[in-house]
Amino acid sequence: MIDLSCNPVSLDGMERKDSMDLMGAAGMVTFAAMLALNQVVIKVSNDGFGPIFGAGLRSVLALGVLFIWVWGTGRPIQGLRESLWSGLLLGGLFSVEFILLFLALDYTTVSRSAILFYSMPVWLALIAHVALPGESLSLRRGIGLVLAMAGVVWALADPASLSAGNLWGDALALGGAFCWAGIALTVRLTRVSKLSAETQLFWQLMVSAVVLTAVAPLFGDLLRAPTWLHWAGMAYQAVLVASLGFLFWLRLMAIYPASDIAAFSFLSPVLAVGFGWALLREPVGPGFLGALGLVAVGIVLINVRRRR
Repeated sequence: MIDLSCNPVSLDGMERKDSMDLMGAAGMVTFAAMLALNQVVIKVSNDGFGPIFGAGLRSVLALGVLFIWVWGTGRPIQGLRESLWSGLLLGGLFSVEFILLFLALDYTTVSRSAILFYSMPVWLALIAHVALPGESLSLRRGIGLVLAMAGVVWALADPASLSAGNLWGDALALGGAFCWAGIALTVRLTRVSKLSAETQLFWQLMVSAVVLTAVAPLFGDLLRAPTWLHWAGMAYQAVLVASLGFLFWLRLMAIYPASDIAAFSFLSPVLAVGFGWALLREPVGPGFLGALGLVAVGIVLINVRRRR
């Protein structure tokens, strides 16, 4: 996953718009729901595949979908030699991110994992305040950061959620958020910032396909008696999220202002908690919902910026 609000890519033949319209809002809600549901799908798929092998298989299948997309649209993958080291860094961070996320969902609940994993804007804002020129924390963004961090702590301390979760899994999900922030910084600060969306995605999927499938035997059995449900979940992850979903988001980024796109970022953790409750019967009490509200408001304040 790349935080492309930091690096919008222009796609030829698309009319730029000055504000979000109904079509764009519907697209962002759909994309946020796909990401949120993906957390549930990963957790269910882990019952059929070893977590790391499942993550690697997803990358392999998504890479095939990307090649079909490139062939069908005529958009070549270019700049690989010039971006070799930064591309390997991008793919390495992506690999570690999904090792941590898939393992986290093998231990803890979707609700707790979503709160921690989608806290990425909080950590990115803190790092960017120090590392990126022009990214210092304003009063509004600072308030958002405090609210989001308070919400995360509150959510993790919720008794009902704590009894159903696992602190080891929580720590892995938080590590995944840090890796995601690292990916966003890599996109901002290295040669991959000059690459097309397809080439950025290629680096992530190619490196992770090799790394994850290579290390998967170190994490136990590759298969856990998968059924048609687990294979369907794998197809959902590979086709609708890891490849076409990413490219769909890039299309929206090419049309609408990045600040408007970022305003929808709070939806994924909110919807993921809802899906965890509705589909997996995870405990979500009033306290947890209050904490989730703080996180959502904080993420909005951190991400939404004045339009230039």
